[in-house]
Amino acid sequence: MFSIEDYMLPCLTKKYLGFDCLGCGLQRSVALILHGDFILAFKMYPAIYTIIILAIFLLINAFRSFKHQESIKRWLFIINIVIIVISYFIKLSTTNL
Repeated sequence: MFSIEDYMLPCLTKKYLGFDCLGCGLQRSVALILHGDFILAFKMYPAIYTIIILAIFLLINAFRSFKHQESIKRWLFIINIVIIVISYFIKLSTTNL
């Protein structure tokens, strides 16, 4: 029997520099969603759901145009970046206590 964790890529930043990168937790969060653990997925990587919304929007937008699509994309990217950066600094501040 295999586990999805067996196929995850290692974080090279964590491996060689010793600290988490901005993307640490994303793969495990996706695995948690696939296993149905939605709350733990959010705790692992808080931007997971906004990234999914962005990915769905970009996928649909590849086949269909929307009014104000550039503005929607820009705001989705900004929201994701803000959530990723804030959660990263919260993680750093709580793990180094």
